[in-house]
Amino acid sequence: MKLSKDVITKFGKLNISSFSELSLLIPHSYEDLRLHEKLVAHTNQLIDATVESIFRAPNSIQITFFVHNFGHTITGVLFRPKPYMMHQFNVGNRDYYYGMIECKGGQCSMSMPKKVTNIGTIMPKYKCNLRSDVMWRLVQKELRVERLIEEGIPESIAKEILHFHFAEASFMDKEEMSEESLHALKFIELYVYMKLLASKRRYFKPLVSQESHYDTWTRTLPFTLTDEQLSTIQEIQKDFSKNVASKRMIVGDVGSGKTMVILASAFMTLPHRSILMAPTTILANQLFEEAQKFLPDVKSVLVTNKSKKVNLEEYDFIIGTHAVLYRELPSAALVMVDEQHRFGTLQRNMLEKLTSEGSRKPHYLQFSATPIPRTLAMIESSHIDVSLITSTPFIKDIDSKVIHKSDFKELVEHIKEEIGKDNQVLIVYPLVEQSEVLEYQSIEEARGYWEKNFDDVYVTHGKDKEKEQVLLSFREKGKILISTTVVEVGISLPRLTTVVIVGAERLGLSTLHQLRGRVSRTGLKGYCYLYTNQNKSKRLDEFVNTESGFDIANLDLKFRKSGDLLKGTNQSGNQFKWFDFAEDVEVVKEVKESLALITNTL
Repeated sequence: MKLSKDVITKFGKLNISSFSELSLLIPHSYEDLRLHEKLVAHTNQLIDATVESIFRAPNSIQITFFVHNFGHTITGVLFRPKPYMMHQFNVGNRDYYYGMIECKGGQCSMSMPKKVTNIGTIMPKYKCNLRSDVMWRLVQKELRVERLIEEGIPESIAKEILHFHFAEASFMDKEEMSEESLHALKFIELYVYMKLLASKRRYFKPLVSQESHYDTWTRTLPFTLTDEQLSTIQEIQKDFSKNVASKRMIVGDVGSGKTMVILASAFMTLPHRSILMAPTTILANQLFEEAQKFLPDVKSVLVTNKSKKVNLEEYDFIIGTHAVLYRELPSAALVMVDEQHRFGTLQRNMLEKLTSEGSRKPHYLQFSATPIPRTLAMIESSHIDVSLITSTPFIKDIDSKVIHKSDFKELVEHIKEEIGKDNQVLIVYPLVEQSEVLEYQSIEEARGYWEKNFDDVYVTHGKDKEKEQVLLSFREKGKILISTTVVEVGISLPRLTTVVIVGAERLGLSTLHQLRGRVSRTGLKGYCYLYTNQNKSKRLDEFVNTESGFDIANLDLKFRKSGDLLKGTNQSGNQFKWFDFAEDVEVVKEVKESLALITNTL
């Protein structure tokens, strides 16, 4: 539908582009111009009154009204009256007046009374970039059920949202917002956002489109893949056969077996080439080792800053760090990025561009070990396909516990026991150096105690240029690793059974879960100790009773208060006002169904 120039101008001032968005700019209050027989203090009310007397003071005017609908007199007070206000009141005149009723010591008054017409109506008042009366005229003229339906809003939702703008007595007399009204606000708010996401999705021809098979490879594995691993591989298999370059995000909890999905994807791409970019040399090395082990017939190569330059044309599977961005890359049918959030958007786009040919692009898979709420995954699927791997190949047996200073002696005994079993321990400190602000020891303050009382203690942190070498040495020979959260994502430590997180209440639940996920990677009994000086922490108590990363992500939302996902670029900085990530998964499903009716992109 074509908008008039006037509407386009007003939409521009309101920073909106649709009638759905206009409907969300609901009134902040109403002028209830209906007559009531009962006086209600601290509310704006309409009176049918005769002016009995007027008294002028230096900075105010006092008017005595006989109020016919109340049956008694009240005093009206105008503070610092403007000249035009004087003419509204004449002794003996009977008119309708509107203002705030206040009562004190048995006496009632109306502050700032004004003469009104439109009696019996309910006038909405708006706070927006248009004057309230201009906004109301725009709404009256342009906002209709039919227009919202044209934009894809279901009729029941459209009718409900209009109650806010064209309020009737039954709507005003409710003491609080009804569930139907709140649902309408949530639905339209999310609908507008997801429609915007879907409109940003771009489709390109793939460099290669082919029917792929993975079962000959899975039969060679010494273990069976989980149902979720297989369903994710099957989704990727379907992607590869389409005449559109796929863009998929695979989100898997710590230890959920994303590596097998990566290898299956590389296998399904054959005889064409795949490229995988990982954020650290350690991760790239691990993935290369796994590729050599489980894809022995595929020619794989590792590319890091330290590796020798070779002719990459000769290889089917190129695995590397960001160093691959600075090599002459051959064409590749598939590009994968592991721990995609560790790379900037520019780096990810650069890899895609380097392997594109004109308007044709490689299939693109990005992997993340940071679980996201299912609601967010469903929303994100408007502009990128999403696969969730929520289960792990084996059940982790990790005991989580909140501990305090009084538990330190017991903790040391536990560490000695684990080291005696040839297991390893990780102790995470909040800072590298001493701080006057923080009430916890830093690495530099604490390392002396551990190095004095234990052998083979290794220390590293984010600014340590040798951290990757320290982690590799610790994996082979270490007993205790003292570190900052640098180990949150990274090296696999098969013998690590215990993690102690100092000042745990300072970290987000997702970070705590990532650190906990470092232990028990091979099925050993694991322990996670959350050390805090706080007497009580509901967040930490709930964390120790929650094992799934996806449930942790929902908990994180609950404690951070939902709605911190920023809207599209044209509304940057705004948060969801009505929609709640932690609670409203059903709303997401409804919105997706409605969007699917008007677009083929979902």
